[in-house]
Amino acid sequence: MGGPLQGVKIVELAGMGALPFATLKLGDMGAEVIRIDRISEVPADPVARPHNFWDRGRRSIAVDLKSADGVEVVCRLAEGAEVFLESFRPGVVERLGLGPKVLLARNPALVYGRLTGWGQEGPLAQSAGHSLNYESLTGVVRAIGPRGGPPVPPLTVVGDFAGGGMSLAYGVVCALLEARRSGKGQVVDAAMIDGVMSLAAPFYAMHESGMHTDSMGSNLFDGGAPYYNVYETSDGKYVSVAPIEGHFYALLLEKLGLDPGELPDRDDPKQWSTLRDKMAAIFVTQTRDHWCALLEGTDACFAPVLNFSEAREHPHHVARGTFVEGGTMPEMVPSPRLDRTPGEPGPSPAWTGADTDPVLEENGFSAAEISSLRKGGAIA
Repeated sequence: MGGPLQGVKIVELAGMGALPFATLKLGDMGAEVIRIDRISEVPADPVARPHNFWDRGRRSIAVDLKSADGVEVVCRLAEGAEVFLESFRPGVVERLGLGPKVLLARNPALVYGRLTGWGQEGPLAQSAGHSLNYESLTGVVRAIGPRGGPPVPPLTVVGDFAGGGMSLAYGVVCALLEARRSGKGQVVDAAMIDGVMSLAAPFYAMHESGMHTDSMGSNLFDGGAPYYNVYETSDGKYVSVAPIEGHFYALLLEKLGLDPGELPDRDDPKQWSTLRDKMAAIFVTQTRDHWCALLEGTDACFAPVLNFSEAREHPHHVARGTFVEGGTMPEMVPSPRLDRTPGEPGPSPAWTGADTDPVLEENGFSAAEISSLRKGGAIA
């Protein structure tokens, strides 16, 4: 049957990082994604390249957006689409002759998704930035790090992909549902700074209530709590434990051979360092494999700390078919998993601009128009 977004046509102005992650998620769920690439990126000698995970589930056409004819090509594609996505700084797309006013005038039901770092307005809106900057301004980076040490940059999972790409994809689907009721499109302003702030909202609430302090490495979820922590094993590897609930914690102590009556009160943060030292002294006596055999699969809330290569081979991921089989690079199957209309990873373009002619033909451009556009340099 195809994914749940089958029949949804998306036009994407090529961008970096967070934007292609958003369209990857939408394409995985069945949407038809047409990416508008720069004409300058078309290879001089086009040859089919290996499948690229970042490009999967979309087709590529190459258009000169500095050409009036090229801009008109994009406008005509947007007329027949339900979604248009871009990730330029505020005002750039308008200067190209596109933007929400132009495209919504031609397609009033269009969902126009704009992904930026700082948002469409505000004193930083025109500034360059990257994931670490958005994570920093929201308080996230300042909350991650060892006690007494410096803040630690998190992976771009937080800013680019969760706060940016996933936030945009979520906003697009919400706007699509509303557009199908009202017949009217709207602009989705997905700012990574907003997305990260939204993800951090529970910690703002915890901070306000006193459950989370500004002292790094001293709180429940930042490595302060000994029962929500990572421990080194005798072979220099690591394991994680997270038995927050009392009965799970009791099971962990039982497995470790620790008598609760001889341990400090786990609910007293002043005793955490002592309790953490006792637990560390136990875990470092055996290898990671030993602790996996003893604790993995129990209710002790345990997992080994794996690197990416190890994670690919873990039996749980293998059993669930988490990774696409036979790929040229590690890539995951679409998630979340729907039982009736599951997503499906699609192919990637053979090369930048490889799908220009068939995409234009399918969208009402005649052979004569395509030839004229190519001669004029508007398309590759």
